[in-house]
Amino acid sequence: MSVSILERTARPRRSRTRSRTVNARPALALSTLKPHQYDLRPACASLVCPDCETWVPITGLQTKQPKLVPHDTGRAGRDVGVRCRLGSNRLVTINVTARKWEERLEDGHAETGHRRRTTVRRKPKVAVAPAVSQIAAQKQTPADDERSNDRPLWLLRKEQWAATESAVRDADTRRAQVPAGATPLGAPPVPLKTLHPERRAS
Repeated sequence: MSVSILERTARPRRSRTRSRTVNARPALALSTLKPHQYDLRPACASLVCPDCETWVPITGLQTKQPKLVPHDTGRAGRDVGVRCRLGSNRLVTINVTARKWEERLEDGHAETGHRRRTTVRRKPKVAVAPAVSQIAAQKQTPADDERSNDRPLWLLRKEQWAATESAVRDADTRRAQVPAGATPLGAPPVPLKTLHPERRAS
């Protein structure tokens, strides 16, 4: 003979309960919760149980001892029925007025309404700057390639020196004629010949 075992599911939450049992834990103050974690409208007075994080009705909202109704931790009729022992029948301290709660709720919506999702901007990777010699080689490469025509590098260098040899030797000659000493920038040219001023006849 087989016996079928039915799994107990969470019971529907009632808005009112006649149980006189009171939880021994300290009363839960509404001021310690965020505005979106409780509802003070008379038709659906409830809050999020801090122990099981489920919405639970508040019974006796107009009495001296409002409290949370006995409740299960899962969804009614769907999840496994496990009674919340810590939060059931816990007293609730109503130390926030309905008007103040609405103001805090509206302020919270106003603050979060203009927020936009922040996008993470990746910092672009900067290429390593080449050395001065590499830059010079890159600048000379196209001209060298155009003029080389598969000629050896030593022959190309020789032709380049022959093209600038006369200008270099001319600069060396003029540099040797300048007297020793520093010449100020922007100054008139230094005379290369010895000047002999003539005396005026008296």
